[in-house]
Amino acid sequence: MNFKTQFFEDYQIGHHRETLGRTITETDIVMHAGQTGDFFPHHMDTEWCKTQPFKKRIAHGTLTFSIAIGMTATEINPEAFSKGYDRLRFIKPVYIGDTIRVVVTISDKSDSKKPHLGQVTEHVEVFNQNNDIVMVCDHILLVNRKTDNT
Repeated sequence: MNFKTQFFEDYQIGHHRETLGRTITETDIVMHAGQTGDFFPHHMDTEWCKTQPFKKRIAHGTLTFSIAIGMTATEINPEAFSKGYDRLRFIKPVYIGDTIRVVVTISDKSDSKKPHLGQVTEHVEVFNQNNDIVMVCDHILLVNRKTDNT
């Protein structure tokens, strides 16, 4: 983990970064089910899934989200903190054996209600090994400004 100090003024709209891939395993699904209590058959019952249009077990959307966001956490910026996530959508299912990667693009910068902070939006796109988009969301950051505008 690296520290990289970046103030609001340093963020550039259009800048993007991409992660390496991460393969989703059965262990991931079983562990996530145990942590969340979500044992729905979509995730746990191979035979039932064979009767459904998707034909095989799928990863929890919340599992895909948490792994994907974790994959982007490679630098600690002491000047920024997460305000939350907006517009989260699961576009396509993720299956056991799929390899996901994440592309994060700075899509917006705006003033915050607090003058010493700015708001930065990172658009997060998750792709599978076929380059199909499987999940999207917007990550909202509050970031200290270099200069206090009070």
